[in-house]
Amino acid sequence: MKETVVIKSYHNGITMMLKDDVPFHVILDELALKLSGARNFFGEAKVALSFEGRSLTKEEEIEILDTIHENSDIEIICIVGKDEETDKLYLRAIRQSRKRLIGSSDGQFYKGSLKNREVLETETSIVILGDVYPGCKVISRGNIIVLGGLYGEAYAGATGEEDHTVVALEMEPEKLKIGDFKYKSAARQKKWGMRPKIQPKIAYVKNERIVFDALTKDLFSGFR
Repeated sequence: MKETVVIKSYHNGITMMLKDDVPFHVILDELALKLSGARNFFGEAKVALSFEGRSLTKEEEIEILDTIHENSDIEIICIVGKDEETDKLYLRAIRQSRKRLIGSSDGQFYKGSLKNREVLETETSIVILGDVYPGCKVISRGNIIVLGGLYGEAYAGATGEEDHTVVALEMEPEKLKIGDFKYKSAARQKKWGMRPKIQPKIAYVKNERIVFDALTKDLFSGFR
């Protein structure tokens, strides 16, 4: 009999192969059993997560994340979609941001999402391992990298320096400021939350205004 859940581990991530012809609660029960039994094996890994074999709703993805949290010490940085080039870029962003900021006085990590109008202020560049929800704000004297969705406000170069950037895997900010230059969304914000496809972007100052570009290898390599 085919297993209901098969977990495959790879560099920087895990893939869950889910059987598509069983009730979803059966998936959750088997996943909880497997994760709790392999808790020491996975340890406190920080990984990207992808799914195969079954289409999931946003609510089902959240239930799986809750099950992972309750039955393991794994920290899921994001759910990866099926766009291979985007996924490679995302994983590269994780690796390079860690190399540049961990153990350095020039930056730090914040683990978790900002919710309920939370405000995060830092004197250094920062990488946020989570989402910035609407109504929340990140203020940094350096650069800001959101390894998740930026749906609230971000202020990079808070001392007035414009040679900083804001990077997010899902870039839909309510407001954004770099140095003394401001951006405010004029369009009604789309429904935020987990998306089936990651669309990383970078915001920076060009010709005295904030512009947004797709996050390419060259742009990210030039990120300071």
